[in-house]
Amino acid sequence: MNLPYTHESIRLTGRWDKRDPRAAVTTTTGAYVEFAFEGRMAVAHFDSFANATPHLHLWIQLDGGDMIETPIDNHLRIVAKEGGKHICRIIYKGGMENSRRWFAPLTGMVAFVGVQVEKPSELPADNRPVIEFVGDSITEGVLIDMDFGYEGEVLSYEGQTHRVFQDDVCATYAWQTAEALDLRPVFMGYGAVGVTRTGQGLVPEAPISYNYNFDGSPITHAPSDYVLINHGANDRRKDPTPYLEKYAALLDVIRSYNPKATLIALSPFCGAFHEELGNMIAEYNAKNGCHVHYVDSFGWIPEEPLHPLRDGHATVAAHLIPLLGKIIGK
Repeated sequence: MNLPYTHESIRLTGRWDKRDPRAAVTTTTGAYVEFAFEGRMAVAHFDSFANATPHLHLWIQLDGGDMIETPIDNHLRIVAKEGGKHICRIIYKGGMENSRRWFAPLTGMVAFVGVQVEKPSELPADNRPVIEFVGDSITEGVLIDMDFGYEGEVLSYEGQTHRVFQDDVCATYAWQTAEALDLRPVFMGYGAVGVTRTGQGLVPEAPISYNYNFDGSPITHAPSDYVLINHGANDRRKDPTPYLEKYAALLDVIRSYNPKATLIALSPFCGAFHEELGNMIAEYNAKNGCHVHYVDSFGWIPEEPLHPLRDGHATVAAHLIPLLGKIIGK
């Protein structure tokens, strides 16, 4: 039985464009698909003909168990050891930062068509509060496994072809924090993007890009319960004034789309602007009569490498989880 992505046994989490009934499209790592089926086998269908080579990588997880990494392909077969009811989750793990994820033709997209199953099953509701992570390459998990490369060395251009193995959104501080606090994560992270600058693949600066899945595709997902912002690593060479002005503009945009959300500003892990940002957040709250929380991460991890490895992300999460838990009441 072939089921379209709109079927009730399928759920999409993240920034998905659903205007085309033939396929739902996302360009953000951390977006994922869940589907429920009965039997032993299912086949997930994607439209991967436009994807750049090497193909971006996905995680496949069955019944909440171990995850297996695979490149995206038109058909991915999942076979359970036993029959019965199962839930499969497929996550956009990572790909080349410089692939086209904003302007057509999209070569770094996941275009999910649907699934073929023996029998669809009921997909339990996911009532966890939603937390959105808004950031850059660190938030999307770039170079977490940078030891995978030519003789251990990552080259600025040639290394892009290794990124499908080196990047992992599910190992980030963000994913770890969401899981620890039982929150449903939504990601908006693109490499090299800042509040003052465009990023890889010509993704616009954060205040401009926030309201879109990609060029010409306004976001339609429900507003989040919590939004955590980590921007500044790519703005660190700027004067503080434009950075703070654009950061305030980003807060305006996020608050407009998520009027009931609790916002958390997390300072850059490299230490940039951490004092200035804290002062600006206090002034912003006083001016707008709101309560954006500020978390100063200065000193949590060394300033280098700019992109934390797995252990660096784990350290950030260990600091962040109890602080965020207090903010959200967990």
